[in-house]
Amino acid sequence: MEDLAGKVAVVTGGASGVGKGLGRALLDEGVKLVIADIEEPVLEAAVAELGQWGEVTGVVTDVSKSESADALADAVYDRHGACHLLFNNAGVTSGGGGKPWEQEPKDWYWCFGVNVFGVVHGVLAFVPRMLASGEPGLIVNTSSGDGGFAPVPYASVYASSKAAVSCFTEALASQLETEGTNVRAAVFYPSGGLLDTGLWTADRNRPTELARERSRPVAPKTTFADYRRALEDAGRSADVMDVYELGKFAVQGVKDGRFIISFNLDEIGDMLHQRADAIRESRLPVNMSDLHA
Repeated sequence: MEDLAGKVAVVTGGASGVGKGLGRALLDEGVKLVIADIEEPVLEAAVAELGQWGEVTGVVTDVSKSESADALADAVYDRHGACHLLFNNAGVTSGGGGKPWEQEPKDWYWCFGVNVFGVVHGVLAFVPRMLASGEPGLIVNTSSGDGGFAPVPYASVYASSKAAVSCFTEALASQLETEGTNVRAAVFYPSGGLLDTGLWTADRNRPTELARERSRPVAPKTTFADYRRALEDAGRSADVMDVYELGKFAVQGVKDGRFIISFNLDEIGDMLHQRADAIRESRLPVNMSDLHA
């Protein structure tokens, strides 16, 4: 999809962070932008700010609820009559890292509810309408290298959710193409540096009915500042990626027709070869030295 001018683009989790960067980059291309987010005041502020660069509307949406995703699709089609680009981008952590046996079922329900079911609900709400239109379209699902590529033992719930997104997107893309449709799918891995986004404070939006029932030790490096400082102390790269620049990179990946949109794919490829070698040799595919970094 080389020419995006005049196309209708929907970005979930679009009021801040990576989603907002995507929205700004899409407006540079002349799209009609709809951003969806669960935080109404933040959404209103983002619509006002992004409106400086083009046509923007906002829809309060809880992607973990199928009826909310359906209402978003209704609002988009009522206003624009089409959706050409769907970015299933909303995401949360599980409220910190920690040991898998210290997690509660509600950690899984919340994280998978947004990260996995949020993608599924977006696909179910939009893709049948996109297919029925006969127009070219694209679904871009946001995964993460943490789980999507690399094992992350200290973020088992989050990493598992992102691995699921990557696997689901491969199936979605394959079947859209096999069926001869005009709709395609891609997977976006935010990368290129550290990301100082609302993901670090995602607990602010955790539903009360999914609140943890018992306390647990605070996981190390749970804030962005702490994490960045720890990397610097270890002599590792701690450069921060600008979300607008990341958004422009992602949009260029869309225009180039890439299935995988990510920086540093050569390095990722090397890591995946090592992971494959471990699997072939029946070994745990985790670099144990990274667990103590």
